[in-house]
Amino acid sequence: MKVTSSIRHIVLTAVLLLASGAASADNSSILVELNKLEDSNGACRAYLIVENKDTTKFETLNLDLVMFDVEGIVVGRLAFDTAPLLIGKTNLRVFDIEGLTCSQIGRLLLNDVISCADSVGERLDCLSLIATRARGSVDFIK
Repeated sequence: MKVTSSIRHIVLTAVLLLASGAASADNSSILVELNKLEDSNGACRAYLIVENKDTTKFETLNLDLVMFDVEGIVVGRLAFDTAPLLIGKTNLRVFDIEGLTCSQIGRLLLNDVISCADSVGERLDCLSLIATRARGSVDFIK
């Protein structure tokens, strides 16, 4: 009986943690999704879907991205501008990761927001507004 009760408690806790994680991603104002990676002329081309669910138009949103190989070793870093982001608009942003093929990339990290500004000026809270997700076999984390 105690084993069954313990298992129920563990399962319930896991469900609540998963639900709270999904809710926090859904409540984020900006969703950045790594949609696809494809090799292109010796580089890995990344397709990001950027959805602005905030009530603010972002004039600037520069992201600091770090690439890790399949063993977890840093293999590259780049700055990438996703702006402008209109209110309620979803955009496709495409960029090449030079010097790497897609098979060399095991994980992508949104390390930081380099700069972020709305029509009023610079903002400091932008990293907390962003949620990441990925489709495919390469994780995209924050």
